[in-house]
Amino acid sequence: MEFYKQILENNKEWVGSKLSSDPEFFKRLENGQQPPLLWIGCADSRVPANEIIGTQPGEVFVHRNIANMVIHTDMNMLSVLDYAVNALKVEHIIVCGHYGCGGVKAAMGNQSIGLIDNWIRHIKDVYKLHTEELEAIEDEKERWDRFVELNVIEQVYDLAETSILQNAWKNEQKVVIHGWAYGVGTGLVNDLNVHLSGNEKLDEVYRLNF
Repeated sequence: MEFYKQILENNKEWVGSKLSSDPEFFKRLENGQQPPLLWIGCADSRVPANEIIGTQPGEVFVHRNIANMVIHTDMNMLSVLDYAVNALKVEHIIVCGHYGCGGVKAAMGNQSIGLIDNWIRHIKDVYKLHTEELEAIEDEKERWDRFVELNVIEQVYDLAETSILQNAWKNEQKVVIHGWAYGVGTGLVNDLNVHLSGNEKLDEVYRLNF
């Protein structure tokens, strides 16, 4: 219970610090949100979206799951995406993975963990797509790091393939998807240089006609 009591005290201290520097801080938040960014990241406790990029409450709309996956049948993710794009009109979407990701590591092996095996299977699909490149990397840590990067890149493309993004682009809405990998041990972001602002780079079979 000590930890629980401490976080309640932390909340009071945080409120006090915010009000001391800006008495209207919470009043402004109460009036609604208009964040320019949707963050799709890993649920890992070491990867807090707002802190990594130095943003305040109200500036980032966040969705997190194991290994920052974009699964086309995941209604949770799709609902967040739809609201972010069509209601909040975000201009940027960042898919942020991180080096040392346990979900990605699990997808490199065959050990059963439990229910999560069914989620990990989607990450294994990414490994299957890039088997030749990954298995050519002899050092396991380097292979793991590269798998993290490739997984992010695939999720960026999976986002672009959704009807939500393609419809927004068809309507000339400006929204760009980016892929990042975060270094837990350094605090630095690695921009993977994958930036999509339309469906032109998608394979023909994924491009939707409206």
